[in-house]
Amino acid sequence: MRAIDLVTCEHATPSHRYSGERAGERGKVRAAVRFGYSCKLSNRPMPCPLRRSPLSPILSPVYREEGAKACRALVACVVLFVFATTARAQDPIRQQPAAASMMTRVGIDQNLNAQLPLDLEFRDESGKTVRLGQYFGEKPVVLAFVYYGCPSLCTMVLNGMNQSFRTLSFDIGKEYDVVTVSFDHTETPQLAAEKKATYLRQYGRAGGEQGWHFLTGDEANIQKLTKAAGFRFVWDDATKQFAHGSAIMVTTPDGRLSRYFYGLEYAPKDLRLGLIEASQNRIGGMTDQVLLLCYQYNPMTGKYGFAIMRSLQAGGIATLLALVSYITMKLVRERRDARRRALNPQPAGNAPRGEVDPGHAGSDEQIRAGRCPRAIKV
Repeated sequence: MRAIDLVTCEHATPSHRYSGERAGERGKVRAAVRFGYSCKLSNRPMPCPLRRSPLSPILSPVYREEGAKACRALVACVVLFVFATTARAQDPIRQQPAAASMMTRVGIDQNLNAQLPLDLEFRDESGKTVRLGQYFGEKPVVLAFVYYGCPSLCTMVLNGMNQSFRTLSFDIGKEYDVVTVSFDHTETPQLAAEKKATYLRQYGRAGGEQGWHFLTGDEANIQKLTKAAGFRFVWDDATKQFAHGSAIMVTTPDGRLSRYFYGLEYAPKDLRLGLIEASQNRIGGMTDQVLLLCYQYNPMTGKYGFAIMRSLQAGGIATLLALVSYITMKLVRERRDARRRALNPQPAGNAPRGEVDPGHAGSDEQIRAGRCPRAIKV
């Protein structure tokens, strides 16, 4: 190509010359713009090597190819992300394999008024085979499911029970009994005896040895008893422990489930009211009966709460009884005074000041005739 002298840059040196096809201005401008520079031809801006256009990297074929590669990589990443998210949403069990399944199998269902299978056989702390029903029949029973080798939760359940027992004025073996059953069929009576000795020593009251029983049994009988009570548990291979809930139950003397108390600490007031209701008011005093009128068991929380309607009913009954008592006392006092006056009549003229002297009272005919006053005050 020939050098075109007319196409020069305002900053040009002799080496900053560009060439074009023809001498026309349009051809010269095209030849300059093609190289991405800004120069001036006949007072018009044209490409110059010393002042690059800001759009030149984008318009360059090299940069366009690199941008296309980057866009393709970005699209591939987005596609992979969407595919992974969809696969994860379609397979939630793989993301939560054992934990979610285990939690659905663990819990405590309230089978209120359900009958426990009292014909099941277990072993007591001495290793003797006993029938579950021999601990029922006379007193309400506190039932607890634990396993004696539990490193944490079961120990806290037993500690919470013992703390409430020590606070209660009721005595184990006198007003109620306690039956603790291990749901681990591999545990032995020797371990149960050790647990019993530990907690009886902490309880510290006479009669506890005859009223608090620690039992072990085979797997079949344990499953039957826990199913009847609504106690669900599973073995966790990862931790080598049982997964289970924490609660105690109060049963009636004939073995029906009456109350459930959840957690690790059991309020002595709730436990006391539960035992009184389970015994059908055979234990407790008049104060407990009044409290039962004002408090009601809530199965959702496993606690006793203030019952507004019962309180209003109790207040109305108390008001009615007070009114009846007042009227009765007034009537009895008036009759007693009348009987006393009839038995001890006072002589005429000796009546106390302000009272009617019966000796100066005439007959009805004399009063009507005006010959005798009705009553004379002396």
